[in-house]
Amino acid sequence: MEKTLLWEAFARLSKSELREFDQFARSPFFNRKAQLIALAAYLRHCVETDKTPKSREAFEAVYPGIEYDDQKLRLANSDLLELLEHYWIYCEKFADPERNKIRLAGAYRKRNLPKHAQIALREVRRDRERQACRHAEHFDDLHRIELEQFQSASAAKRYEAFNLQEISDLLDITYIARKLRHVCLARSHQAVFKTEYRFGLLDAIFEHVETEELLRIPAIALYFHACHFLADPAAETYFIRFRETLSNFADRFPPEELRSLYLLAINYGVKKSNETGGKSWYRITFELYREALDRELLLENGLLSRFAFHNIVGVAIRLQEVAWAEEFIHRYKSYLERGFRESTFSLNMARVAYTRQDYKAALLYLQRADYKDFINSLNAKTLQLKIYYETGETDLLESHLDSMNNYIRRQRAVGYHRENYLNIVRFTRALLRRSPGDADKLRRQIASEPVLTEKEWLLSRVIE
Repeated sequence: MEKTLLWEAFARLSKSELREFDQFARSPFFNRKAQLIALAAYLRHCVETDKTPKSREAFEAVYPGIEYDDQKLRLANSDLLELLEHYWIYCEKFADPERNKIRLAGAYRKRNLPKHAQIALREVRRDRERQACRHAEHFDDLHRIELEQFQSASAAKRYEAFNLQEISDLLDITYIARKLRHVCLARSHQAVFKTEYRFGLLDAIFEHVETEELLRIPAIALYFHACHFLADPAAETYFIRFRETLSNFADRFPPEELRSLYLLAINYGVKKSNETGGKSWYRITFELYREALDRELLLENGLLSRFAFHNIVGVAIRLQEVAWAEEFIHRYKSYLERGFRESTFSLNMARVAYTRQDYKAALLYLQRADYKDFINSLNAKTLQLKIYYETGETDLLESHLDSMNNYIRRQRAVGYHRENYLNIVRFTRALLRRSPGDADKLRRQIASEPVLTEKEWLLSRVIE
């Protein structure tokens, strides 16, 4: 029974859901089969005691004193799964009580109770206007309200009250906001997975947005600007407008969507920082990270990604915000996934110590953790490489470079990272073996290398 669809779904119920589903199953309005109540009680006990359900035990709980019948148990499983699905649909449907008022207005209209319908519509319209959110779904709800208002007017034959223009305008706004949001998602995906997508009416939408002055609507303006800077990284003016709109209207979006908007901006900032190396883009990215942290947008299920953690510290150090970086590391350590917590903490504390030129402390931090993650392991090895170079430990550095080179070449399917870290090893060797007359040539080679994250450090050492 452990591998049944029923158990896999049932085991996902939270404590509160287990209690609710028990009440749901016992309600004769939803269920009149006593055996389903018994089976749900048995499975609830298994969940709460962390016990694996057994088919014969389940059958005995459902049909006490009857000889085991696999077919009967499978039918009971199927019926209970259907009831559980009904419970989840019920929960989803009633998750938004305000939208249910629109449905309620429709129910009154169908029963020829126009006064009741108008009261329900007034209430839901008032409630929607009071809400801070102005995302695509807000305009979708307004469209539904106007559509219900039209149907009520039609039923009462009040032709002068038809609101067809409002319905059309809200339908356009809803579609455009959702379409542009989807294009941003697809273009972000396209950049990572090198997939091509067709966007149909996009050019016509761009023209319509500008012609009809729809950029006054943040739910459209943000994604309009993002569509452009995602398509053309050089279109920085669109990013600036996006950034201004995001700062001014962040409170008009629910947390999940706001998180996506900040990640669009952060990813663009990281890309521009890497391309230009200019401090202005690092500063923009740093401020975006701080705003997202203040709004608690970077936490997913209470956890902060170790990759985001690493990037945040890196940007802060690049801007010499070392004290802030150290405070961040200690404050957010507990939000890291347990399996990577100590290694991520140690690596980033080592980066802080290195920046302060406390090389002994940096090496101690690097030795404390087991870097199972390939990228973190290479980041640690690169930091170790720089410390050996800074302290003049040439023999240790030569041995470390050999070890790092072998480690990288043993890895498979790491693409960009493999090339990057092999280049770091290659140019560090060139630094060690250069003669005074090689400096200009080596500097040109490093500067022209497109895949090299430690370019700035290597160039600074050539100049030395």
